[in-house]
Amino acid sequence: MSLLATPFVDTTTDTVLHVVALVVLLGSVGAIAFGFWKVHELPVSKARKKQHHQMGLISALTWIGFIWHWVWVVAVILAFVDGEKALRKIRDIWREPSTPVNETEITTNTVSEKEENHA
Repeated sequence: MSLLATPFVDTTTDTVLHVVALVVLLGSVGAIAFGFWKVHELPVSKARKKQHHQMGLISALTWIGFIWHWVWVVAVILAFVDGEKALRKIRDIWREPSTPVNETEITTNTVSEKEENHA
């Protein structure tokens, strides 16, 4: 066999190798497309599982996310974050008292705790 000769050219093996390569190529492209679709539909499936109140909005945002990808990120945030709990948490943080604790209360509590420990 010379250095310029190409193996399997114009043989049945050549055709079989081309068919195998085509099947692998189409399978890879199909698997990548299926994986992309599953990841892209993640917000919708999570919203269905949680019976989210904004199901229509999340579904629309995922479709728009095919064009503008940052919109898909908004859909993920809406699907995974419970808005009512987050708003309650923010409200509770807002309503926390901002006055510092009295130093006399701290010293009184520590003195009484020390007396309890020695008794």
